[in-house]
Formats: sequence, structure tokens, C-alpha cells
Amino acid sequence: MVAQRDASGIGALADPVRHRLYEFVCAQPDPVSREQAADAVGIPHHQAKFHLDRLTAEGLLETDYGRLTGRTGPGAGRTAKLYRRTRRDIAVSLPQREYELAGRLMAAAIARSTATGEPVAEVLDEVAHDYGQAIGATADKPADTAAALEVGLALLAEYGYEPRRNDGHVELANCPFHALAQEQTALACGMNHALIAGVCDALAPYGPDAVLEPGPARCCVVLKSRRSNAPASQ
Repeated sequence: MVAQRDASGIGALADPVRHRLYEFVCAQPDPVSREQAADAVGIPHHQAKFHLDRLTAEGLLETDYGRLTGRTGPGAGRTAKLYRRTRRDIAVSLPQREYELAGRLMAAAIARSTATGEPVAEVLDEVAHDYGQAIGATADKPADTAAALEVGLALLAEYGYEPRRNDGHVELANCPFHALAQEQTALACGMNHALIAGVCDALAPYGPDAVLEPGPARCCVVLKSRRSNAPASQ
């Protein structure tokens, strides 16, 4: 039943406006109102409400009520319906979870480990890092730290990580290897960290730092801008 609902929810994202609203909500660290979402996407408020409520009905978003000002008591204003990404794992993601990729990386690591005797976990991290660097190499070299961060976020979004900015760093709301990480946490998180670090390293010298920093309901990796990686002046 959950799988059917997930598949239906993903189908709901075929509408381009609904997809943009979903991406905006997922990218925010806090719940947002329909007015905020509408203004961000550039559509009327009533149209945003229709699409946001459809995403909620399909299980992709969750809602609550609160005051955007954070104040309470007389004069605090009316409560608003607020939307956020669902806190449960979605069995089918956009893009589809990269379990085929995980399988290829693990197969390559096992084959090399068997041939060389190197520990398979170490080899897997190296293979994943190389793959991440190959992903990063597809982008144009960024000119500064801000540009590198934007390029990195765009690349990771293509692989289903759903980046969102939060208090000076970037969290990844979705883990493409979630089910694997539930059973083999150290192995999957090490591979995940290595792959993302490879993407960041390919954007050197301005790429962000990929920090292994597990948290609830998100990927185990957090991105932080590098403050001291610009080339020294001559």
C-alpha cells in the first residue's frame, strides 16, 4: 500500500509547476506557507494551494499550522497552513534511487579487493570517490567559492540528494542509498561520503567540504563552504 502511494506521489510530480513547488519546499530548512511557495515559483496563491495540497494528499509533503512570525498571543496574527517535506522515507525518489549505482560500485570494489587483497571497504571508498570526481568533472570549473557551491548542489540534486541550505551549511534532505544505509550503515555512509567528497574535490580549489555529520531524517553528509581554499595571490 505504501509503495502504491509512493508511485502515485511520484506521478504527481510530472506536472512541472508542482515539481517546482516540491523542490522549493524540500530546499527550505523550515516549513513554508502557500504564499511563500507561490511567490518563489511565481504563480497565484490559489494555484499554489491546489498543487501543495495535492502533494500532501500523495504523501510527498506534510502540513502543520503555525504563525510565520513565531509570536504568540494577541496581535500575533492568524495561523497559517505550513508545508514541509515528508519525514518518512519515500520508496521511489526523483530521480529514482541509485541502487544500481551502489551495486556497480560495490561490484567493482569486491573485484579489486579479491584481486589485490585490499580491504573491500577501503577500496569501495576509493571507487566511490573516483566516481564522484567523474561526476564533478562534467561541470565547468567554477570561478569562486559561491559558484562552486551552486555547481555542487546542482550535480547532487541530479542524483536525488535534495540539497537544502540551513544556517550557513547545506544539508541533503534525501539519501539515495537509504535502504542500504539502514542495514549496512558504516559501509553505505562511507561510500556516500566518499562519492560526495569526490564531487567536491573535482570543483577544487573552490569546492565545498563534505563532512560526515549524520542527523535524523537526512543524508549523513553535510556540505560546508571552504573559507581558505582560494589560491594565494602572487
